[in-house]
Amino acid sequence: MVEESLGFRIATVQDLNQIVAMLADDVLGSKRERYEQPLPNSYMEAFHAITADPNNELVVAYFGDEVVGVQQITFTPYITHQGGWRATIEGVRTASSVRGKGVGTKMIYWAIERAKERGCHLIQLTTDKQRPDALRFYERLGFQATHEGMKMKL
Repeated sequence: MVEESLGFRIATVQDLNQIVAMLADDVLGSKRERYEQPLPNSYMEAFHAITADPNNELVVAYFGDEVVGVQQITFTPYITHQGGWRATIEGVRTASSVRGKGVGTKMIYWAIERAKERGCHLIQLTTDKQRPDALRFYERLGFQATHEGMKMKL
């Protein structure tokens, strides 16, 4: 793979199988995703909801016909910061075949530029505390852990 040939585009339904495979291909993802054939319908329903929402973008990174990365970017208007918009990056994964080869870095830089294009004043993300390598990766790219995030499973 030639680094310069890495491209980015909005995901299509034909990418869904590869996307779910990437989401399931790590220690945490293997516990919460269901990569099986056929894919559970919940993935298709989520895909359609994301693609129908103009403030959500499911973006894939690709080399030729091979999808090698995925991230979801959500654009949210806030009343705070004088009514500013922010972007949230979630579900970032790269294919195991390209990990450590700069694909993740290029994906995040692409997302930052996309957020600027959409007029966002801030870009944010979360990473699981069980992923210390991911935390170091995001810090290396300029992200700072300025807030303590909280979640509640429903």
